[in-house]
Amino acid sequence: MDSRTASTLSIGVLGGLAVALTADVITVPIWVVFLAWASFFFVGGGAVGWIRSVSSNLVGVVIATASLFAAHLMGGGLLVTAIAVGVGSAVMVQASWVPLLATTPAVVIGFASTVSTVAGRGPDVTVTTMSNPGLVAAVACVLGASFGLLSEYLATAMTKHDATSPATPPIEGSPA
Repeated sequence: MDSRTASTLSIGVLGGLAVALTADVITVPIWVVFLAWASFFFVGGGAVGWIRSVSSNLVGVVIATASLFAAHLMGGGLLVTAIAVGVGSAVMVQASWVPLLATTPAVVIGFASTVSTVAGRGPDVTVTTMSNPGLVAAVACVLGASFGLLSEYLATAMTKHDATSPATPPIEGSPA
């Protein structure tokens, strides 16, 4: 089958599985899983993409957690939180000097995933249980990148290759 159809089937089936899995087994926010899944493809996919995506996402999680924890320690008001998040945002950009973290949007996905987990789940970053939003976001990011790798693998396995055509046809409108 062609690569687009194979990707459609792979992502469609695994997307449904991800929803069921995060609802009953590994209870993390599905939106974080899907964002991390997209991050995997954004950084290039494959084993290297998995490493780059997970590393970048987790650095974003750590920066967000540290920013929100710092805001909490300084009283947690709007101005203090805004300043802490601003500093964290600057740190995210500076992280791009590290080659593994050079794709700043992937770091931002980890940061935003943590902040949205705080907003969506309620507990703040001072919780020292498995429900800590930083830990929850980190697990969801690893799960999302893993679903990305699996969907890529399955799509490749379902794609028909022959000696006369490229493994992946060029996207319409792109230079081939």
